[in-house]
Amino acid sequence: MARAENPVVEAADRLLKSFKSPATLLIAVSGGSDSTGLLVALATLSATGRYPHIALSACTVDHGLRAGSAEEASLVAALCARHGIAHTTRRWAGPKPEAGLQAAARAKRYELLVEAAGAAGADAVLSAHTRDDQDETVAMRAVRSRDGIGLSGMADAVLLDGAVWLLRPFLGVGRAAIRSFLVAQGESWIDDPSNSNPRFERARVRARDGVPAPEPAPGGRLSLAQRAAGYLAGSVQADGSLFLMAPPAVEAALSDPAAWRGLLLLAATAGGRTHTLEARSADRLRAFLSSGTLSRLTAGRVVFDRRRDGLYLYRECRGIAGMTLPPEGKGAWDGRYRVHNRTSRAIVVSACGEEAGRQSGGLRGPALRAHRAAPCLKFEDGGKVAEGGAGVEPLIAPYARFLPRFDLPIAQALADIVGCGRFVHPPNE
Repeated sequence: MARAENPVVEAADRLLKSFKSPATLLIAVSGGSDSTGLLVALATLSATGRYPHIALSACTVDHGLRAGSAEEASLVAALCARHGIAHTTRRWAGPKPEAGLQAAARAKRYELLVEAAGAAGADAVLSAHTRDDQDETVAMRAVRSRDGIGLSGMADAVLLDGAVWLLRPFLGVGRAAIRSFLVAQGESWIDDPSNSNPRFERARVRARDGVPAPEPAPGGRLSLAQRAAGYLAGSVQADGSLFLMAPPAVEAALSDPAAWRGLLLLAATAGGRTHTLEARSADRLRAFLSSGTLSRLTAGRVVFDRRRDGLYLYRECRGIAGMTLPPEGKGAWDGRYRVHNRTSRAIVVSACGEEAGRQSGGLRGPALRAHRAAPCLKFEDGGKVAEGGAGVEPLIAPYARFLPRFDLPIAQALADIVGCGRFVHPPNE
């Protein structure tokens, strides 16, 4: 048994003790030193019998990007077998993109881990991101972040696909300590050559001397989210996909960074976009709102309609692709709605468009324009889908795939505004 004062063991012990109810934890293990250290530390502690309410399992994602990856997955499976931990391998099948390979691999890895967690009945997925990874992330984001929000680095917990929380218990532990722990335990690990490939940004950052330690954004990311959530809760009225902010709320957004972030996230939600406005578009929006002009501006697929009674936000009725759902099929439409076909026939989902005027019941102005971009459900022969034939639920696009724990307050506020279910809290809170 490793000494209790070892930082690796201490971090693993804190994680296990944080669960007050029985839980099944799925460890993401690549075979590298970090994830191997997490697996070995947790397995060693579990073997003491002091955590009978915790069940461990493991998953390796084989991206199939280089020769030998399948063999490495087999080595991890053998390691898990030695420690009495059930193991599964998920493989990324099919063609791989030439551009944005690492981002695509990351997205696929999390998708496969969510699937594995569901199959294992896991309450959480565990990832071995370290303090070194955190420092590298901050260094990369510092180049791209103008307002300092990204400088808070990675969250210690992230909700994946709205389904399962990924926890990072090693964020405060250095890689050197993990490797020393493994050497003391007589365990080896696999070195991934892509970690030193200068083709990838993280590898280039890793090769530099003196990567800066993380510095939190002013007031902290959680504090910023809490303030933004309070602003949205008290400032936004919603009617379906139409949002209204009174003039004082607009002025507050121009003077308070938290309120401005709340406005940008609301706009991303209204537009079905994963990310908030790019810097140039955000500057254009700020100039428009600061001018006080009663007019319309379109940015990020959203119309900002400034009127005497306030600012209306709604999806522009342009560039909205249709979607066909097979019987009992489910899918995300335009980044704004999750649709479930409950019928035995295929359903076509599209924007109402000009039909909105004929079916609007007297809607005018922003309400009519917003209704034109609302979902219209028909069968392939043009027949109307009866009420109850499909389930339509709003989506919070910025957080539908990845929700950092420190953004949970603002995500909950957005969920309340659009009228969808609230996000679940981490299982160890």
